[in-house]
Amino acid sequence: MSGKVVVCGVGLIGGSFALAIKSAVAVRQCPRIVGMGRSRAPLEEALRLGVIDEIGTDWASALKGADLVLLGMPVGQMAPVMQALVPHLEPQTIVTDGGSTKADVVAAARAAFGDKIAQFVPGHPIAGAEKSGVSAAKADLYVDRRVVLTPLAENAPESVQAVREVWEICGARVSELSADEHDRVFAAVSHLPHLLAFALVHDLATRDNSAQLFGFAAGGFRDFTRIASSHPEMWRDICLANRRALIQELDAYMTELLKTRVLLASGDAGGLEAMFATARARRDAWLGSLSPPRE
Repeated sequence: MSGKVVVCGVGLIGGSFALAIKSAVAVRQCPRIVGMGRSRAPLEEALRLGVIDEIGTDWASALKGADLVLLGMPVGQMAPVMQALVPHLEPQTIVTDGGSTKADVVAAARAAFGDKIAQFVPGHPIAGAEKSGVSAAKADLYVDRRVVLTPLAENAPESVQAVREVWEICGARVSELSADEHDRVFAAVSHLPHLLAFALVHDLATRDNSAQLFGFAAGGFRDFTRIASSHPEMWRDICLANRRALIQELDAYMTELLKTRVLLASGDAGGLEAMFATARARRDAWLGSLSPPRE
């Protein structure tokens, strides 16, 4: 990356990617980072904060001499962006993305890239936060976090390796899955929790005694609903893009809730405690497997 990196979408994901590169290669030759986006104000903010070095005004000039492009916008915006950039794509340029769903992004890429599809290496950094925008970006967002690549059959091994190395430079741990497997896994452990958090807060917010409920809410409610502060547009696109897998997970969860309701209605103290104990043990084991929290 001795030349140019283009970041399209300079919010939390794209902005943190740019800052991570700048931080990691500060003592070497840092690539020039060009920001692209649909709105001028975030780009100007990113330039003021030093997240990017230049605001791109058109794809032809932005892609000239570019080594890498990161698409950091919500998945629902990717198709038209891909269509716009592909005519100006140079042979050496690799394009990757930070989308939270992969089957839909791959389909959009195949439609847009055509015979240049080998230049697109799909990816997903598992390092979001409930806050969005370039002001939330930070250089260490990806340190010890997982990034999943879902390579295409057409990708050259060296292209996949190049994207892997860029994320490793950012401090991430990189894994690979197929696009379909990725979407099934994250429907369960990411998309469903967000959907549930949004639904619970919406339910309470639309009740007649909403002010009273929120007035008494405390730490447990805050922790459970933290991710309901996430970007609505982004999560709308994710849920719709992965709705088949997400509906399957939602149905499974509804079945679990019905089982729980039966335990409550029947006053089954032993059944409830056994369920709670199983859940706590599995969560504690999972927490123990994670990297120590960063200071």
